[in-house]
Amino acid sequence: METTLIILKPDAVQRGLMGRIISRFEEKGLQIVGCKLMRISQELAATHYEAHKTKPFYPGLVRFMTSSPVLVMAVRGIGAITICRNMMGATFGSKAAPGTIRGDFGVSNSYNLIHGSDSPEAAERELGLFFRAGEVIEIDRAVEQWVYDFGSGKPE
Repeated sequence: METTLIILKPDAVQRGLMGRIISRFEEKGLQIVGCKLMRISQELAATHYEAHKTKPFYPGLVRFMTSSPVLVMAVRGIGAITICRNMMGATFGSKAAPGTIRGDFGVSNSYNLIHGSDSPEAAERELGLFFRAGEVIEIDRAVEQWVYDFGSGKPE
């Protein structure tokens, strides 16, 4: 099982898309194991996006991410990082395929609705930035046997 960070950005929150996007992850069979609505501080945004600090879009990105509340989620499942990123679609809504979150809800080349960790290392780092100890929980779900095939003794 992997746990990844998903952020529904200010445009998703302001447009009232939180429920529809959360539903997509749950309908896919992924677990929401942590969730909170928050305003990202300048300091947290700077830390989260420090890899982009020298890029020309950085100031606008930090301004955007701190402009309005976001919904941060810890999403868990086998291969959750790749699955979530595939569900998100290409970075820009204008280029994202229909059926993806960005493809169905986005047209902007700067407002792109959602962030997802891009690797296990990034997920661990990012989850640690947004969730304190105990805020990401373990949930035993009876439905797991219907999400994953356990016929071989391990979930597939």
